[in-house]
Amino acid sequence: MAKTDEIQRVDLRGVKVYPFGNVDELISYADSRKGILVAVNAEKILNANDLTRSIINSNIAYCDGSGAVLAARQKGARGVCKIAGCELWLHIVRRLHKQASFYIIGAKPEVNEATVARLREDFPGINIVGHRDGYLKTPEDRKALIDDVVEKRPDVVFVAMGSPTQEILMSEMLARHKAIYQGLGGSFDVYTGKQKRAPKWWIDHNAEFAYRLIKQPKRLPRNIAFVKFAWWLLWHRF
Repeated sequence: MAKTDEIQRVDLRGVKVYPFGNVDELISYADSRKGILVAVNAEKILNANDLTRSIINSNIAYCDGSGAVLAARQKGARGVCKIAGCELWLHIVRRLHKQASFYIIGAKPEVNEATVARLREDFPGINIVGHRDGYLKTPEDRKALIDDVVEKRPDVVFVAMGSPTQEILMSEMLARHKAIYQGLGGSFDVYTGKQKRAPKWWIDHNAEFAYRLIKQPKRLPRNIAFVKFAWWLLWHRF
């Protein structure tokens, strides 16, 4: 495994990703540096603006989608692999739960509670120092959450609120407390069985986006933008 100081980022049209070759390499890097783990896929590259690009590039971005992997390989990162964020967080828990403390943020109240309950069942002895749902309705709610994270000083903070909301919140927390942060989108819903992930065949063939499109046709307008990304790949525009 490469030493952490030897990992060079790859620039994908202004979005800079670390070309990690496996999950353990990513976790070791994050554990030694701290910061926000940002899952980068075609959509994040396409929709990057000054704010999100700044957050991504000042933290630990990794390839979460096959499009990002293909683009990184075009830029010379032959050993880069796809690391699914919805799997990565459980790898982190599995590796660190005996010595690290955790804070669980996001999803509906009942899903957040169910996530904490299942983590305690799946990982006996896990130290969850705090948790709350993702509905921060007022500035006071937001401040209270950040203050609680700062007070309890968890080693790992998971935030399931969707992008870029979760990245902005994690940036505010990171400014006051150094830890490993990871944005998880809807991963708590999948973990607790509220939603189903694509079957293994679709995942293994890098077609998870197509499965989601079939299940949720309303995503079609959102996916049309991927034609532009495919054009960049076809003509090596990265």
